[in-house]
Amino acid sequence: MPQPDHICAYPIPDSATLDEDLQQVFTKCTEKLGLVPNVLATYSIRPQRLRNFMSMYNELMFSDSGLSKLEREMVAVVVSSANRCYYCLVAHGQAVRALSGDPQLGEMLVMNYRVAPLDARQRAMLDFVWKLTTTPAEVGQADRQRLHDAGFSAEDIFDLSETAAFYNYTNRMATALDMIPNPEYHGMDRPEPFQPPVPAPKA
Repeated sequence: MPQPDHICAYPIPDSATLDEDLQQVFTKCTEKLGLVPNVLATYSIRPQRLRNFMSMYNELMFSDSGLSKLEREMVAVVVSSANRCYYCLVAHGQAVRALSGDPQLGEMLVMNYRVAPLDARQRAMLDFVWKLTTTPAEVGQADRQRLHDAGFSAEDIFDLSETAAFYNYTNRMATALDMIPNPEYHGMDRPEPFQPPVPAPKA
């Protein structure tokens, strides 16, 4: 069954009417990704907000950090799972599949990150962002100390907190405006045909 066939709840400007710098962004997206992410199309309703959004996203997701790009995408998925944000689960679930090469990891993070066989560092990271998302008033020094114990520096915790906060924001924007993810995301980075691992023979 196909998902709803719209970008968001409101009309989107014709990209040809946007300023040249934004038209160039959309052209680059099409050349590199084969699509213009619907979140960018939606943000074109407010062109300066689109510029601000892209600047913040690029700084969070691509700047130097103790968090890997995959870990930042994992945070995006787990925050979006807590918020049940359809757009971000589909889009960032695809990013996790692409970066990890593991479609099962993407599905586990979407559904319930606790079933994933994560290392202690990543589990502490995701436990923290889940709590920050679901019960933020309960976050305290003990939670930060658990992150330090798992090897996170103060700068890492800053980056982790800001990344989680950003996706809480984008989740709410996506939900409020009924953003629908590009349908192409669903089929990306899924090996065909998928073969589940074969259990090792018992000795």
